[in-house]
Formats: sequence, C-alpha cells, structure tokens
Amino acid sequence: MPNIRLTKPTIAVLETLLSATDADPAWGLSICRDADLGPGTVYPILDRLAERGWVTSREESGPHPGRPARRFYELTGSGRRLASEALNARRARRFGLGLAGGAS
Repeated sequence: MPNIRLTKPTIAVLETLLSATDADPAWGLSICRDADLGPGTVYPILDRLAERGWVTSREESGPHPGRPARRFYELTGSGRRLASEALNARRARRFGLGLAGGAS
C-alpha cells in the first residue's frame, strides 16, 4: 500500500478520522469542521486516501428528510494502522528534533 505525504491538512484529516467512532462517525462536512479545513482541501485528501486503500466511504442509509444523504468516511484496518504509525513516527521525529535543538 503506497504511502501518503503527511501535509498539515492530511494530518488534520487523519486525526479526525482516527477519533471517529461508530456512535459519532466522520462525514464530509464534519471532517471539514473538526479539521478546520475547507471542503476544497478535505475532499481531495479523502479521495487520495481512498485511492490508496486507507479509507472507505458509504452513504447514509437512514432517513434524511430535507437534506441529501451524508457520506460517512472510515479508516480501513490497514489504513488505521498506517495512519497511527505515520502520526506516531512524525511525533517522535518532532519530539526528537525538539530535544536535540534545545540542548547545549
């Protein structure tokens, strides 16, 4: 499974997807809100994640009078693992750099 470039917007989307639950699933505009990004940024990221097999999506199946059905996004098993590993490795690099740069 190909890696993805971890830009700040991609990190924000991944963190939002990692925090989603069955009781509070991630859907398009909720991801925009929680990641503090616009739809023109979020949806292309979701498309790239889906192309690489990190994310699946499904349409809302319950009633939704007066509005279109929402599309829910969920990390796949391997996507969840890869996202967690990538974010943890990034945090470790940032933490390590902070210590090395601050010590004299």
